[in-house]
Amino acid sequence: MIRILHTADWHLGQMLRGFSREHEHRRVFEGLEAIVVEHDVDALIIAGDVFENQNPSGEAQRLFYDTLVRLSRARPRMTTVIVAGNHDAAGRLEAPRPLLEAFNIRVVGNVRRPNGRIEASRHCVPITDETGAVAAHVLAVSYPTAACLPNLTRLDGEAGSPIVAGVRSLYSELLDTLRPQMDGLPFIATGHLHVAGGIESEGAERRILVGGQHAVPHDVFPVEASYVALGHLHKAQAVGRDSVRYSGSLIPLSATEQPYHHGVTLVKLDGAQAVSEDIPISRPVPFLRLPEAGDMHLNELGDYLSALDLQPDLAMDERPFVQIRIAREGLSPGFREEIDRIAESFPVRIVDVRVTAMPDELNKAVIADPLIRLADRDPEDVFKLAFERAFGVAPEAAHLEVFHRARAEA
Repeated sequence: MIRILHTADWHLGQMLRGFSREHEHRRVFEGLEAIVVEHDVDALIIAGDVFENQNPSGEAQRLFYDTLVRLSRARPRMTTVIVAGNHDAAGRLEAPRPLLEAFNIRVVGNVRRPNGRIEASRHCVPITDETGAVAAHVLAVSYPTAACLPNLTRLDGEAGSPIVAGVRSLYSELLDTLRPQMDGLPFIATGHLHVAGGIESEGAERRILVGGQHAVPHDVFPVEASYVALGHLHKAQAVGRDSVRYSGSLIPLSATEQPYHHGVTLVKLDGAQAVSEDIPISRPVPFLRLPEAGDMHLNELGDYLSALDLQPDLAMDERPFVQIRIAREGLSPGFREEIDRIAESFPVRIVDVRVTAMPDELNKAVIADPLIRLADRDPEDVFKLAFERAFGVAPEAAHLEVFHRARAEA
């Protein structure tokens, strides 16, 4: 039996409403190191979005490499497989590959097709058991850019989306090329994309596939794969079948992820049979919603913050993040300044303020409300409201596809 730890979506360098997440990342990496040791992990898979953006700061890169060193020292025999996500610059991530391979760390970026033929061997990573024998492989595939996919023109005649057909063809082509190299051993595939049916996090995840295609069905992945280790969606979840899973992020990356349970996924591979379990990692900093249910009136905010009974001298990195739900009734246009004035007396970090919608707001197609900033609305909802107001009917799938394409390009 071999043990594989699946994680993704670290987003190193992320800022939440101007607040750094470095302190939280350092703390969860301590938990990750403990899990690697406790469970005798043979392989660690990081399924994309290592960094928050394609030009990460020096501090974010330093934290990444410090973490890889710590994990390697804690478990020297462990193979680490890292694939690029849509937030990562694949070339930058791969640049130190020769150095990282000395520590049994494999980084896989974009698909390469020299002379029109896929360079498949770099996507096949052997995993050894405790005896040192190769017991499985990882079919490592990063975020599929347009350049990674086969020629889409020749797929135009196929039924359905040529993008979905292209992703399916990419995995099929890699597997067919690598079968002799895998020698009949079980394998785990990776992917960094949105699989249809997966739950998204508002404000934290981009709709990423090329050509305006938002999601792919779970059956694009080879049925022979014992497990599919996914990245991109931040909620830990299985999609389509139990062996196709998102591990989720290590910390909440937006206010909408406040209810999530974050951690990693441990996969035990016995022959070709995979059994997975989610292992939680405690949040280094509380992420609270006030009130826990319903909403409050603005004049109650001070009482709710006082009830938290926090140490007044908490360091900024230790202060809890707070999402506030405010009732609409009685609010004045300057209510946000009043929230800031009240909150500055307490050791908290306000990262989200939501005003409760009127029950019939959507039916009335109210778009311009002076009390709610556009930043507090989901862009897709705004588009739907504007479309219905302009044309008297709800947008169809084709309209939404054009909207998502424009949003992705913007």
